[in-house]
Amino acid sequence: MNQQKTFLVFGASGQTGQHFVSLALREGHTVRALVRNLAKLATRHPNLDVRQGDVTDIPDLDELLQDVDFVICMLGNAEVQKTTKMNTAFVKQLIPAMRRKGVKRFLYQAGGLSKPPHRRLAPLFWLIRNTVARSYLGQHQDNDAVMEYLAETASDIEWMVHRAGIGSNGPSRGVLKRSDRAFSIATFKDCATYNYRILMDPSAVHTYDQSCYQKS
Repeated sequence: MNQQKTFLVFGASGQTGQHFVSLALREGHTVRALVRNLAKLATRHPNLDVRQGDVTDIPDLDELLQDVDFVICMLGNAEVQKTTKMNTAFVKQLIPAMRRKGVKRFLYQAGGLSKPPHRRLAPLFWLIRNTVARSYLGQHQDNDAVMEYLAETASDIEWMVHRAGIGSNGPSRGVLKRSDRAFSIATFKDCATYNYRILMDPSAVHTYDQSCYQKS
């Protein structure tokens, strides 16, 4: 992608988000980021426009979306999501605003244990979700609800969901590829690179794929 684009990033101060912001800037793009705590996003760059705000207190989305090409959401707060579908509430505000501003492409990063609409989780994933990962059940259910909303009401938006398996902040372990079956626990950096890449992939539109490392 040679032409400069503008990315609006929600979750830019998170571990995957920070890698995504750095990558997009290195590639010559402009990034607009909404963060709760300005100190958590250490990156400084002339093409980085950082706004302070919180998606639970809906910002002026129309203004944030002005002249934006791509929107990416990498939000998550397991404690809040135990009792509130914060991401679903936000996405239900975001999608209409995207329509008003003519922004089409949207990537939502969910967890690898989230369940796409009208599908069953693989037995192993179902078991993990309901046992060792049960403390994150609210987060999974929030992601489930976002995917259901996108599938049922946003066919006019070029959305895609990355059901990511995020494990560590270590160095890159390789290149992730889309998969509807295989699944890898990946580094934050590799998930960010994957997110950046599939945003440009028309074949990823309206998919809920997981990701796995390519075999060398």
